[in-house]
Amino acid sequence: MTSIEFVTLEVADPTAAGQFYATAFGLGAQVRLRAADAPTTGFRGFTMSLTVSQPSTVKGLIEAALDAGASPLKPVAKSFWGYGGVVQAPDGTIWKVATSAKKDTGPATRQIDEMVLLLGVADVAESKRFYVDNGLTVAKSFGRKYVEFDSADGPVKMALYGRRALAKDAGVSPDGTGSHRLVIGSDAGPFTDPDGFAWETAAATASL
Repeated sequence: MTSIEFVTLEVADPTAAGQFYATAFGLGAQVRLRAADAPTTGFRGFTMSLTVSQPSTVKGLIEAALDAGASPLKPVAKSFWGYGGVVQAPDGTIWKVATSAKKDTGPATRQIDEMVLLLGVADVAESKRFYVDNGLTVAKSFGRKYVEFDSADGPVKMALYGRRALAKDAGVSPDGTGSHRLVIGSDAGPFTDPDGFAWETAAATASL
């Protein structure tokens, strides 16, 4: 079964980005950095989501990200599904931190329970077929709206969402051009999907 071992973010300054991610979220080998200057504007077509155990942890991680230089996109708030907030890292990557819990059950921590890569695609059904053909297994599917793949116990989960719906969830315009500034590392690559997202074999790139 295919698993995603890491995502590589292409950034202008890997050293500065590494300092941000270590300070804001304490991320390790599941997020890697690569120097790149490929032109990109607006929404890059994906978001990273960190799932945690309780609201105080959401608040702490969002505050740490803002203190480290992130820009606010959606303030932390309660919703019908739980509690969460969205920020944009200095390198341009959009990060959502959320929990399904609506009340704290213990002291705040910095523990991240799950990392999810959400790809905003033009046609969810078409992209689903492409990924199934390339070895991924569907865990959940809601027609042409949302597809979640089985992570095979890998450190990064992946899901597909319509591009406009994903941008709305992140609090940004869906408009954007140029590079995604993202490469996905797994045992399935190398290939490029219908929306231009690049995959490579999991052997490449140095970690934070």
